[in-house]
Amino acid sequence: MISTPLAQQLREAGLRWTPVSGDAFQVANTEFEGDVFTVSDMTIEAHTYDTGTILGFNGTTEWALDSVALEDAVWLPREDQLRDMLGPAFVMLEREDAGRAIDYKVTVTVGDDTATFVSEDAAESYGMALLALLRSLR
Repeated sequence: MISTPLAQQLREAGLRWTPVSGDAFQVANTEFEGDVFTVSDMTIEAHTYDTGTILGFNGTTEWALDSVALEDAVWLPREDQLRDMLGPAFVMLEREDAGRAIDYKVTVTVGDDTATFVSEDAAESYGMALLALLRSLR
């Protein structure tokens, strides 16, 4: 799972989210800092109205949270979703033993250049690559 700061940067760079079952998100509110929620047909459903999308929390009468507007949620895309969003810009993923840790290198084509993004988490590497791609499209 990508870090919250990277997810926020992706959102600010223009990444849009249409919630589907299995998606992870956080509420952009310090009261729920660190809590990760998952969209599910049973517990958290996306409801789309003319005025926007809300994430409804089913069966949560004991909570102070019944629903949250989509714009108040920060999507934490999965590794496969990030890779798919890179589309034809994606070149390769490499796994490298860096001694005490394993690094994951994602290489993408951004404009006329090739760039590599490295992290100990493959999803984070994909996320950094997508962020660069989104920023290049501005």
